[in-house]
Amino acid sequence: MARHTRGPTLSEFATLSHRRRLRFWGWGYEDEDLTPEEAGRIRASAAKAIGHAPDEIPPPVEADFDLPAPRAAAPPALAAMVSATPYDRLTHALGKSFGDVVRMRLRRIDHAPDLVAFPKTPDDVGRLLDWASSANLAVVPFGGGSSVAGGVEPDVGDSYAGSLVIDTQHMNRVVEIDRLSRAARIEAGALGPEIEAQLRPHGLTLRHFPQSFQISTLGGWIATRSGGHFASLYTHIDDFVESTTTVTPAGRLETRRLPGSGAGPSPDRMIIGSEGMLGIIVEAWMRLQDRPTHQTSASIVFSTMGQAAAAVRALTQSGLYPSNCRLLDPLEAAGNGVGDGAAAILVLGFESADHPLDAWMGRALELVADHGGAYDREAVAASLAPGAASGREGAAGQWRNAFIRMPYGRNLSVGLGMIGDTFETAITWDRFDGFYAAVRERAAKAIGEICGHSAAVSCRFTHVYPDGPAPYFSYQAVGTRDGRLEDSLAKWRDIKAATNEIVVSLGGTVTHHHAVGRDHRPGYEKQIPPLFRAALIAAKSALDPAGVMNPGVLIDPAGRKMGQTGVLGGG
Repeated sequence: MARHTRGPTLSEFATLSHRRRLRFWGWGYEDEDLTPEEAGRIRASAAKAIGHAPDEIPPPVEADFDLPAPRAAAPPALAAMVSATPYDRLTHALGKSFGDVVRMRLRRIDHAPDLVAFPKTPDDVGRLLDWASSANLAVVPFGGGSSVAGGVEPDVGDSYAGSLVIDTQHMNRVVEIDRLSRAARIEAGALGPEIEAQLRPHGLTLRHFPQSFQISTLGGWIATRSGGHFASLYTHIDDFVESTTTVTPAGRLETRRLPGSGAGPSPDRMIIGSEGMLGIIVEAWMRLQDRPTHQTSASIVFSTMGQAAAAVRALTQSGLYPSNCRLLDPLEAAGNGVGDGAAAILVLGFESADHPLDAWMGRALELVADHGGAYDREAVAASLAPGAASGREGAAGQWRNAFIRMPYGRNLSVGLGMIGDTFETAITWDRFDGFYAAVRERAAKAIGEICGHSAAVSCRFTHVYPDGPAPYFSYQAVGTRDGRLEDSLAKWRDIKAATNEIVVSLGGTVTHHHAVGRDHRPGYEKQIPPLFRAALIAAKSALDPAGVMNPGVLIDPAGRKMGQTGVLGGG
């Protein structure tokens, strides 16, 4: 067996890869939309909440926008990879948060990028950064554009001569596979499906499935410390990174490929979560796993959220490491059609490429039973039967499929005047009970006061750790009853600011896996130690002397005051 396998060359891969066009005004691809049944449910829900069947504010077309002329022009040597077409500028103007989708419906683009570049090699990226630094152009790295935190909006203040978005979509190959070490060198612009398609023939998987999997990239996952679908053990992209290569304005930063090292602070840890403010990640060696061959799942019912949370804590501290341990509180369960609102439901799953899972699931069910959990023994037995596809088609698989489809619903609900959003955090087990109650109470009160009607806040666990869970809160509200989407945007801004303040003031993190961007920065400023902030500014000054890399996220560049940027700052 070959120890190293080379991936396709650039010319070979060009014949294999074809990207569908992204929907510039909302989530997903232009050729993929809600089914009639899905759309019907959303319309019925909106009509019930608003009190009448609302007219939809239609989605925009390119001709609806009058973009300002670009303030910069690419030098001849770079012109072939730079675009100023309306479609490219619109597609790279905003991310995919609720506020971003509303502004697209309003035909309102406050900070369109002047230019969009499409490099094909790390050397191309280096030449673009040299030009941007010398021309005082703010640079915004762009993978799939799925940010829900204002991370890709070129809202960069007034001290730059223009803005340049650098899209890494042409750098999307699995370049090399080390089968012996079970790792691969992957270009940072590769989308989730592209990565898995290239690893599948080798029996391997990266096994990182965020909700944005279809339209997000490896570089974006690393830059934002992405959280995947799986609930324990391998939760964040951090767990998979073996080494990184980042092109910065000061030069190329390439870390040594090792399984672990105690040699000082880790340079990879500085790059992971840097959100494009230090440079552009161009490739990474990633730890892989063999593709699972054994899967099982179960759905467990608890009469109270307290019992359910205690059971999940026992599971996380048992060393069983379930692949799925997604707890839905009673309201969340009812909202997802898997309960009547009277009980909390735990979706539990295990996967393995090595061994049957009977013992793991058996012990897990003993633990949940100790805490009052009830489950269908026959369904569990069926999921453990040889050849059962329960991991993909059982409770865990059904949840995962619905999870991936959820963002498409926002494309329609926004135009109907509804506000539907989430906020996520993490807290230790000793503080969870009080935290859970206080967040739901305070957030529901804030949303009710902002929107003028009673509101309910539901919760699920997306990820769980031995020392605490990552609660993910959801809410629905009426933004406008008469088609004024400006009202929806203003209310959402106020809700976002309120929920940011609530989770941080109660001791949680402002974000567990959605990144900081511009929208979470007020909470991040309260959370980050001032001395570390100073160290981060110094690191940015060393790697980005001109301060051009994604200004406004995490920190302000030295010598530049960004002020209140992003959708929350009125940008």
